[in-house]
Amino acid sequence: MTRIGIIIGSTRPVRNGEQVAAWVHELASRRADAEFELIDLRDHPLPHLDEPKPAMWGSYQHEHTKEWSARIGAFDGYVVVTPEYNGTAPGALINAFDYLFAEWTDKPIALVSYGVLGGARAAEQLRSMCGTLQMAVVGPQVLLSFATDFEGQTAFRPTERSVAMLNTLLDKTISWSNALARMREQVLSVS
Repeated sequence: MTRIGIIIGSTRPVRNGEQVAAWVHELASRRADAEFELIDLRDHPLPHLDEPKPAMWGSYQHEHTKEWSARIGAFDGYVVVTPEYNGTAPGALINAFDYLFAEWTDKPIALVSYGVLGGARAAEQLRSMCGTLQMAVVGPQVLLSFATDFEGQTAFRPTERSVAMLNTLLDKTISWSNALARMREQVLSVS
C-alpha cells in the first residue's frame, strides 16, 4: 500500500498547523488507495544542521539524523502543511529537509500552505528547494487564507473550494507516488 506522510511544518507552541494537518489527515484517511500518517516536527527535535558531511553522501553520524532518516524514508510521498513566516517557510521545516537527501529523492511532495496570503511565498520557496532535492512537486496546491479559511485567524474553517483543491492534490500525490515507486523499484533492480 502506498504510504504518504503528512508533515506538520511548524513547531511553534501556538500554531494553526495542527488543525490544518488534522483536516488533511481526516479527508485523506477516507481514501482506500493509500495510507496516511501525521509527522509532527515537534516529535523530531532536530538541532540546527549538525552533520559533518553533506546529506547527499548518506553518511549520518548522529542518532537524531538516523531516526529522522528512518522516519522519512518509510514513505512513498509527502504532503507538507506549512505556514508562511516573514515571507518564507519556517526554519525548523527547512532544517528538517536539509538533514536528508536520498530519502526525499524521486518522491512526490504536495504543499498545503496557510497565512495572510495563503502561504504562497512559503510554498514557492519549498517548490524550489524540493526541486533541488530531486523531488516531484505536485502541481495542484492548497492555499489557505486567514481571510477565508479561518475565523479570527485561529479557528480553521476550510471553504468548499479548499476541500475540492485538497481532494485534487491528494489524487495527484497518490498517482505520482505510485508512478515514482515503480521507477525507484526499476532503478534498484538494475543496480
